[in-house]
Amino acid sequence: MEVYLNLRKVGGNVLLAVCDCDLLGRTLREGKIVFRIKDEFYNGRKATLDEAVGLIDNSTVVNLVGKNCVEKAIEQGYVHPEAVLKIEGVPHAQIVKL
Repeated sequence: MEVYLNLRKVGGNVLLAVCDCDLLGRTLREGKIVFRIKDEFYNGRKATLDEAVGLIDNSTVVNLVGKNCVEKAIEQGYVHPEAVLKIEGVPHAQIVKL
């Protein structure tokens, strides 16, 4: 299973953005929420799901969107299931390490 990931340093933080491949470029809407899965934010390169989730340990800010990557992060203990927001039924989770 492949996902798109973008890993970059922003100030003193390491930002990891991961999305399921089928979601790149989509805009999700629900109520007042408009969530754009932008190419410039998520598309650094393609990687395996395991590789992408493995990068969470060394990241300070993580943005995950999509069933596959969010479920894997839950499975690995990085995300609590109740912390997941669904937009048009698509799971989205954020991790911020202070």
